[in-house]
Amino acid sequence: MRVLIVEDEPDLAAAVRDGLRLEAIAADVAPDGHAALELLAVHDYAVAVLDRDVPGPSGDDVARWIVDSGTGLPILMLTAADRLDDKASGFEIGADDYLTKPFAMRELVLRVRALARRAPAPTPPVLELAGLRVDPFRREVFRDGRYVALTRKQFAVLEVLVAACGGVVSAEDLLARAWDENADPFTNAVRITISSLRKRLGEPWLIGTVPGVGYRIETAGPGGA
Repeated sequence: MRVLIVEDEPDLAAAVRDGLRLEAIAADVAPDGHAALELLAVHDYAVAVLDRDVPGPSGDDVARWIVDSGTGLPILMLTAADRLDDKASGFEIGADDYLTKPFAMRELVLRVRALARRAPAPTPPVLELAGLRVDPFRREVFRDGRYVALTRKQFAVLEVLVAACGGVVSAEDLLARAWDENADPFTNAVRITISSLRKRLGEPWLIGTVPGVGYRIETAGPGGA
């Protein structure tokens, strides 16, 4: 999953970004409204986390742009204003959820994952496919009842593949959804992560390769090399 953070306080933005990454959620940071709109025009995000008071187009303006775009991108607003009227105005603009500062990182993570589940193409809270059970909230993976310890990046990639329900996911899509904007598009990171993920999941291999196309979870037999 990939999230956009629109926050002009560098320390808070970095803390939120790092906290999400610890939960296997890739995050891009926009310090103002202009940068946010540029990123939104280029990337597909699962959730937008908006500070209402950023420079340039405000967080409210960015929220209006998202609503007008018709993408259905869920919006979580962050603000120091905790009055009911402030919250009401945020919801009227188009926010899906609201969190006042200061907040607990764990609560932010839970709210982000809950919003992602309610997106236009919702996913169930626990993903199950081909003997795999992937729980994003607990960041746990089981194969045929056996717990599998994964790194954060392995978990992020597996989450995308299982959510595709056996469909093929290209390396480009995996890079876009499990890495942030700093990822080198010519990197071998996807191939390396897939290889290590196969080994962690064990034999028979569950992740198949469709040459020249991408990767998928094999639902009817061993995967490719």
